[in-house]
Amino acid sequence: MLGHAACWLSGLLTLFLLLFIVIFLVLKGIHVISWDFIATNPKPSLDQNLTGGIFTPVIGTFLLVAMGTLFALPWALATAIYLAEYSEGNLWVGPIRTGIDILSGVPTIVFAIFGLAIFTNPHLSLFSTMVEDVANAKAFGRSFMVSSITMAMMVLPFIIKSIEEAIKAVPSAYREAAYGMGISKWRTIRKIVLPSAIPGIITGVVLGIGRIAGDTAIVWLCLGGSMTLTGTQPWWQPQNWLATLQNTGSTLTTYIFYSSPAGEGNSPDKAFGAGLILIIIIFALNSLVDYWGRYRTLREE
Repeated sequence: MLGHAACWLSGLLTLFLLLFIVIFLVLKGIHVISWDFIATNPKPSLDQNLTGGIFTPVIGTFLLVAMGTLFALPWALATAIYLAEYSEGNLWVGPIRTGIDILSGVPTIVFAIFGLAIFTNPHLSLFSTMVEDVANAKAFGRSFMVSSITMAMMVLPFIIKSIEEAIKAVPSAYREAAYGMGISKWRTIRKIVLPSAIPGIITGVVLGIGRIAGDTAIVWLCLGGSMTLTGTQPWWQPQNWLATLQNTGSTLTTYIFYSSPAGEGNSPDKAFGAGLILIIIIFALNSLVDYWGRYRTLREE
């Protein structure tokens, strides 16, 4: 009885903290949110009323989340399938699991420094741009591509663990029934196990989305400090997409840092407004992924 009450209390406390944060942001930032705030680019100014909006940071957030998830999910899914279905008796399982555990505890700033150090190599300049007028030529090492790959490495262990547990939770009877009908192991995994594990896969994706959208250190070092998209303009035209991904930009987290007095700015109201928009975006993305997973599961049934 006491344990049951403690679980309920913990859940209610978590919900209370979430509501407190959301209500605080609403009270502080709702008055600055308008179409102009969302649809205009940031502008440098000492006057908060003239600092523009959050259009390019919002675009940058969506780009980073989409690309980071796209890079991380196939890698995490393949690793989770191996660990859950093929690793029994393999001597490499222990080191792999240890590596995943260690990777999950590495601070994001370490990932950021690692990404910057690796992608400034001139041989990897295709992921960013070359630095001009430098005696020892090197890549700039800051771009949407660089930050997305670094983000993927950061969220990888969390997605792997979530998907692995989801695969292990699929009843063994499903596999045995498929094997009894002569279906190969890989086909059983692809057609039976993975569809049954979709809720856990969705959980892993949601964890990745939240961590990518909310990170600042990797964005700061690997995406750059520009508040606008610095690739070939106009960035939204298809012929300029690659240049946009190879150049710098910003996300809502860096916009908040630059706007908040706690960072480098003097626009606290707009920082709170951007924080509220960020929470709404994370909630919307999570809901979209969850809806897609449920729809696909119902369609397959």
